[in-house]
Amino acid sequence: MGKVTVFINDKPYETSEDNTVLQACEEAGVYIPTLCHHPELTDVGACRACAVEVEGARTLMTACTTMVRDGMRLRTSSERVEMALKQNLSLILSRHPNDCMTCELNGRCEFQNLINRYDIQDTYPKELRNFKIDDTSPAIIRDMNKCIDCGRCVRVCEEIQGLGIYTFSERGAESLPVPAYDLPMKYTDCIACGQCSAVCPVGAIMEQPDYKQVEVELRKHEKVLIVQTAPAVRVAISEEFGAEPGHISTKKMVAALRKLGFDYVFDTNFAADLTIMEEGSELIEQLMGRGEHPSPMFTSCCPGWINLLEKHYPEFIPNVSSAKSPQEMMAATVKTYFAQKIGVDPKNIYLVSVMPCTAKKDEIIRPQHYLNDIQLIDKVITTRELARMIKIHKINFLDLADEDYDAPLGLSTGAGAIFGVTGGVMEAALRTGYELATGKTLPKIEFSNVRGFDGVKDAEVDLEGKKVHIAVAHGTSNVMSLLEKIKSGEVHYDFVEIMACYGGCIGGGGQPKSTDPNILEKRAKAIYSIDESKTLRKSHENPAIKQLYAEFYGKPLSELSKKLLHTYYTNRKSSILERANVTSVS
Repeated sequence: MGKVTVFINDKPYETSEDNTVLQACEEAGVYIPTLCHHPELTDVGACRACAVEVEGARTLMTACTTMVRDGMRLRTSSERVEMALKQNLSLILSRHPNDCMTCELNGRCEFQNLINRYDIQDTYPKELRNFKIDDTSPAIIRDMNKCIDCGRCVRVCEEIQGLGIYTFSERGAESLPVPAYDLPMKYTDCIACGQCSAVCPVGAIMEQPDYKQVEVELRKHEKVLIVQTAPAVRVAISEEFGAEPGHISTKKMVAALRKLGFDYVFDTNFAADLTIMEEGSELIEQLMGRGEHPSPMFTSCCPGWINLLEKHYPEFIPNVSSAKSPQEMMAATVKTYFAQKIGVDPKNIYLVSVMPCTAKKDEIIRPQHYLNDIQLIDKVITTRELARMIKIHKINFLDLADEDYDAPLGLSTGAGAIFGVTGGVMEAALRTGYELATGKTLPKIEFSNVRGFDGVKDAEVDLEGKKVHIAVAHGTSNVMSLLEKIKSGEVHYDFVEIMACYGGCIGGGGQPKSTDPNILEKRAKAIYSIDESKTLRKSHENPAIKQLYAEFYGKPLSELSKKLLHTYYTNRKSSILERANVTSVS
């Protein structure tokens, strides 16, 4: 890769010849405002906020789409650049509502930040739109009145997720990203992954704000209030308070949840260990020829993947593990085993999950996850929502004293922690599956061949002479490519881990918004460091899990565990018009 010299505001900088002007400026520490740019997406130069003055060019050039060349001279803050930027931002503001006080993204909005930074006023007459807010999805809410037409939602859904739920309608100033036929989200093929909400720079697409109802329950405090926290939340939440990505904040998060008013704080990592006991036992039965699934067996803990399965690939339903996700296993255990332990009617327990995932909001209302007409999880809030609650209550998060999870559902192993990153479920299952199947201790605890960010990873594992072919896929476009190869017979596997979001849960749609191109690597490094710091690193070694089976479930795949810890799937494949019960669309 060759190097070139560019002159940014009269100062020479050496950069790669493959860089854009924006990348060169970022390397040089020169700030360039952006709105439509996101490091994970193709640049299109739609917002023109990044326009710079390039010597010899007749017009201003967008830094995100203009490639550097040797000897290039450019200015990033000349009078011409500043005038164009302010006029551009003023025009966008003229069509954007001034309801920041009630907007969920207040204080974290990229557009609001630019308005403040460049002192933009309402110069032009307001031409506000009057679109109906689409809150039909249990996972996300869309308010197109706030849309700035950056196109990030369109690109992330097409380029990374491969679903193409959104497309631009109309032209020019009337253009908007909408689903097919402009139908409500509940009728679309959306899998509730929330990646559109994660990249939206304004409040046009947000997770459903379920934290508001949680706040009501905390104020009333009429029930036993219990909260569980997912593996990926602890390595991301501190980003909302200014900490470096990858900062591990487990114990401060526990302390914050107690300050908010929860009676018990449990760890979803514990339930991840429980999931491995059930799913790992299923896998062993499968490999021994006694399983219920055709080959390959797929993991089941990602609700975005389950939505994709049921809506797009129902032919693979028999292949999917019947094990519930960790959050649902925790819920079933809390409202049976733990309710009995504390002598409380399950109806008087209010259980909240803190998840990195918007699809978890969709998962809890599946009829399969009710028990005796009781919704097992009352609300799911995202990492972003928890951070908002902490800020509302003026809790100084980074200065909190460390606190531990409550027993017995707060003890977990390193295997439970790595559920938060792509390949982690596979690795955790192999750690336990190997030892349960062979009766021998693993010679090496880490399975490095399932780690990393390749879209699809495959490997072969030797279980005492039996070769097990495995694969890991993350990011829905990669997942669909793999599924098509499996369908065609091009590839053959025994066990496949699937995560709908790129990077796994650390890149979930409910995680803190970020434009750091290395954000996933930093979060993953933190997840693996949690695993390495644990004395217990295999799910079957967890003494609290052993106690739970001894006192309640009996053994993995027992009659009771099948009833409470396993689920089923349904074929929901239909056309968008059938789903919406539309007979004709003009």
